[in-house]
Amino acid sequence: MSDGLEDVVAAETVLSEVDGRAGRLIIRGRSLDELAGRTRFEDVTRLLWDGFFEDLPEDLTARLAAARAEVFAEVAGLDTGLLDRTPIEAMRALTARLADGDDLEVALRLAAAPAVFTAAVVRAQAGEAPVRPDPALGHAADILQMITGRPPERGHAAALDTYLVTVSDHGLNASTFAARVIASTRAGLTSAVLGGISALKGPLHGGAPGPVIDMLDGIGHPANARAWLEAAIARGDRLMGFGHRIYRVRDPRADALKAAVRRLSEGSNTGRLQFAEAVEAAALAILREKKPDRPLDTNVEFYTALLLEALGLPPSAFTCVFAMGRVAGWIAHAREQLAGGRLIRPQSRYVGPLPQQAA
Repeated sequence: MSDGLEDVVAAETVLSEVDGRAGRLIIRGRSLDELAGRTRFEDVTRLLWDGFFEDLPEDLTARLAAARAEVFAEVAGLDTGLLDRTPIEAMRALTARLADGDDLEVALRLAAAPAVFTAAVVRAQAGEAPVRPDPALGHAADILQMITGRPPERGHAAALDTYLVTVSDHGLNASTFAARVIASTRAGLTSAVLGGISALKGPLHGGAPGPVIDMLDGIGHPANARAWLEAAIARGDRLMGFGHRIYRVRDPRADALKAAVRRLSEGSNTGRLQFAEAVEAAALAILREKKPDRPLDTNVEFYTALLLEALGLPPSAFTCVFAMGRVAGWIAHAREQLAGGRLIRPQSRYVGPLPQQAA
């Protein structure tokens, strides 16, 4: 038995490999360095889905734009009850309104759903009307326009594309495993994606980028970093943005996103990045001093928070934006599971009391 299934191989996949010792991520035979900042979300989605849908077109741009328009019809179901929920809970509830199934049309609607529903929820919670998707825009650009109500700057759309590609797939993480388990029952892609969203919601998985902003705001100035961080560790708090279950070295996604933040900050707002770099350096030094036996380095959450903040997205919706990228991987894994996997049914070891035997 392995608690938490540590080092247990539960599936063979052609989709991605996470090399925790080398700090390397491979997606469908291509390194993250080849994809991040060079490939659009539509293209990495097609790469992930290749071979799992017979009718998959060469370019998903128009089909995904059409799916955004179809999904937008469900925004009418966004009532006051949902607006009292967190953005990810409201987005999940709207996604549950979509029909289940296993074909490409279902997959495209699910790939569009986190983007369309999150934008509508964020705007509605701010007292603003939802913005209809624009089929002339790429997926990342349309997300920003649906959230802000303004045509996005080209650099902003490119930065969001970098983020969506960077988080599109990452081995058998908790949400992807949840999606594969559900897919193995033949429940349908919508059910699998809903399971993925639910797992991603947890703070030990995708629910942590928002608190990185809280940490930075709490520190306030580079001079305060060491005292603030040491006090947090003394309380037993986890430093958000540091440490990863798989990576024994620096998370390669952190570097991809840091580069995107740097490009976004050129000529303006460089102070925020410099401050974050100072906090990062202080945190790494303290972690090496206080926890020398644990390989704790910067993970994807730290620069995710900086990037999404720079794009003007509210921290309450950061996990939803994570889902906008990871949904491509959930669907690919669900289809891979359907193609050749069995019903996932591990064993458990009973350690409870035994019934009394009659004398």
